[in-house]
Amino acid sequence: MDQREQRRMISNRESAKRSRMKKQKHLDDLMTQLSQLRSENNRVVSSISMITQHYVSLEAENSVLTARVTELGHRLRSLNEIIEFMKQQQQVVDTGSWFPDEHYGGSGADLIDSVSCVYSCQPIMTSIDMNIMY
Repeated sequence: MDQREQRRMISNRESAKRSRMKKQKHLDDLMTQLSQLRSENNRVVSSISMITQHYVSLEAENSVLTARVTELGHRLRSLNEIIEFMKQQQQVVDTGSWFPDEHYGGSGADLIDSVSCVYSCQPIMTSIDMNIMY
């Protein structure tokens, strides 16, 4: 072998060695990137899990509150009906036209006042669920 072939062979070996080193460095970089991406993926999955749990919790709370709004709406309508009824009763008492005087000997308003007082002092019954404080 002459000197020129020998230099060429050494140059080729060094070039191949550089190529293998470059390839190994690229492989190491890819492995590092893979590790980082897996770590980030785990953080994202964990975050999604926590957000999903929070969403389910909020959805359940929203269902409870929606039911409560519906229940309170019904209760409000009932109370408004009671108030309207009481106003009508008060109008009857004020006019004294419910019980004619000739049947009861005197103003019917006295009797109505005593009856409406008894009923207006009665508590409004609610279910036990309505009394729970949130």
